[in-house]
Amino acid sequence: MVVSLARRAVFAASRTRPTALATQSRAASSSHDDHHHQEDTTVYPTESAVHSWVSSFTPAHAEGYTGFLTPFWGKVLLASILTGIGIKYAPEPSEDVYLTRWIALYRTPPEFWRDVSARHTALESEVSDNNLLVADARTPPIHRFRYPQ
Repeated sequence: MVVSLARRAVFAASRTRPTALATQSRAASSSHDDHHHQEDTTVYPTESAVHSWVSSFTPAHAEGYTGFLTPFWGKVLLASILTGIGIKYAPEPSEDVYLTRWIALYRTPPEFWRDVSARHTALESEVSDNNLLVADARTPPIHRFRYPQ
């Protein structure tokens, strides 16, 4: 309460003192009083009008309607129902279900990937050795004789 009274006193004191900016007058012709702005005359419907419009069983794809009867919310409702059914009837994680057996059937064993990695490492080592051989190659020195006879 004390702080608000102090703020009011400071605000009232600052309003009574004229400032240098408030007393300046500009001689330029670019005054903002010359501009005429158009007012927004758009009329928006009241909530009761929207409610009566929705309650009259207007189709969800009607122009301008963005409520809960749009196709998006219908899909959200369908997805939530399907998710609930899926959770209710999903098998236990410990059971040997068809999907687990199918994944295991088409899964590549780790030994295969270990062999592929070892072969790849050996080939990369060979390629690296070849690259070093080519990069370090030099032309043989040429002996030029002054009088080759």
